[in-house]
Amino acid sequence: MANRPQDRDKHLLTVLVEDYFHVGAFEDLIQQRNWGNFEPRYEQNTLKTLDLLDEFNTKATFFVLGWIAEQNPSLVREIAARGHEVASRGFYHRGLKNLTADEFRADLCRSNEAIESATGQKVIGYRAAEKLRFDRDEWIFEALADEGFAYDASFMPARRDGRTRRFAHQVHSSGRAVWEFPYSTRDLGLGLLAISGGNYFRQIPYTMTRGAVRGWNTRTDAPFVSYFHVWELDPEQPRISAASRFNRIRHYRKLDKMEWILRENLAAYDCLSIAEHLGLAEPPPDADGIAEPVVRESINLTADATPATIVIPCYNEEEALPYLANTLRKVEVAMAEAGYGTDLLFVNDHSTDRTLDRLSDIFGDMPNVRIISHAQNKGVAAGIMTGISEARTEIVCSMDCDCTYDPLELARMVPLLNDGVDLVTASPYHREGKVRNVPGWRLFLSKGASFLYRRVLRSKIATYTSCFRVYRRSAFAEMKLDESGFLGVAEMLGRLDLAGGKIIEFPAVLEVRLFGNSKMKTARTIVGHVSLLMRLLKLRYFGNFLPIEPSSGQDELLASESTTE
Repeated sequence: MANRPQDRDKHLLTVLVEDYFHVGAFEDLIQQRNWGNFEPRYEQNTLKTLDLLDEFNTKATFFVLGWIAEQNPSLVREIAARGHEVASRGFYHRGLKNLTADEFRADLCRSNEAIESATGQKVIGYRAAEKLRFDRDEWIFEALADEGFAYDASFMPARRDGRTRRFAHQVHSSGRAVWEFPYSTRDLGLGLLAISGGNYFRQIPYTMTRGAVRGWNTRTDAPFVSYFHVWELDPEQPRISAASRFNRIRHYRKLDKMEWILRENLAAYDCLSIAEHLGLAEPPPDADGIAEPVVRESINLTADATPATIVIPCYNEEEALPYLANTLRKVEVAMAEAGYGTDLLFVNDHSTDRTLDRLSDIFGDMPNVRIISHAQNKGVAAGIMTGISEARTEIVCSMDCDCTYDPLELARMVPLLNDGVDLVTASPYHREGKVRNVPGWRLFLSKGASFLYRRVLRSKIATYTSCFRVYRRSAFAEMKLDESGFLGVAEMLGRLDLAGGKIIEFPAVLEVRLFGNSKMKTARTIVGHVSLLMRLLKLRYFGNFLPIEPSSGQDELLASESTTE
């Protein structure tokens, strides 16, 4: 291995290729299995980064997630073809706290396989998904050496680690050496301040950071290591509104500041990749030769597929629609595999944002999609009832735009709507259900409402307020509701119960909504539930209900047509 050069005026520039939904700030909210549902922006942001570096004729090390290399090998090959080093960021952006030693090694191998397959070059560098500590995480060097890595760039030094570990140095393990390029820091006397770029450039006043970076070469001959994420060049990225205030500030603050900071640094310093610094850079490969991956699964319906309609009420859901579109592609495949053909019926509840335009742009050309608009805002229950009325199938499902319940579960719920069953409703409060990241006060109110509904209605289930359901259309088509908003969802179940309908619940997982804000008004909803409970109690003992006719199998498709906008 070459000795490290003594270039006092050069910076080692590293670029982290990951998307806004991969980041550690949102790891408690976003499950890896749902990554494919988000609107991907990493490609456009990486290409923007490449063009910016070309403008300044500079090179960098791109730490790429193995997941991205597997999804989009042509993009990773483009990075290498433009003369940059491609190194590993791990496969799934998982911190060491979530990996055993064996899982860490497997993750390294899987990431390397995906990246090397894309570039045709050996991966020699690694950067962990989280900042590592010398007193806790040095065990990774043995695994890195065993897998042929030349260097790591994952450790955040502390003052107690000593001066040597603050700068690039070699770590020896079992007779092998791996270079460590830690985060660049400034010693303030009481502790170390990270000045290496990324979030630190955005959150700390840049006049302070600028001076610390300029003074680096007067204090040491070690290379300055800087970094940024490609998503930091994307101020227009979707907002994950469910994140805590701290994490929203940490992720979104001053995104519009990042490009001009980079431009200033690229103009002021000569930048190069870590592999070039070590004398290990390989010549770039050709940009051609790798086909794009297939991004949409094929849907094969059998001749005897049972038709079903999924109704999706939408009110000011512009931000959620790209995520919803990716999710529904998977739902259609899952439903087809279960033997069901799927129609999608969107009910635009007089949205005041661009929801209707986005619905038309994303779904308007699909043959199995209809879009219906209310002339005025009516509420979620009215949207569901419109969808049930306009559906051409006996099986009708309803779900929220925000996918707080996993829509793939519909493929398991629909078969439960067999003869004699009128409604299958998702139940996070079922003993086998779960709730993730939902505020405690909301759970308290919702569970309290369910407790009261159990005292009033005949059906003793755990959850009465879920919008995620499967309906037998003929049991609801003529139903008249007093409530059209969130309360109407409970009223639908209550009226079916009092008419003798059969209801079964399906244990499900309820998660906090990721995009936008809930339209429910808490105080008004609490008062409304009390009023509705009193009315249902009165109906139970003094009302007259026509009995629900028992189901006799799958009805013929309805011939009624509705206006599509």
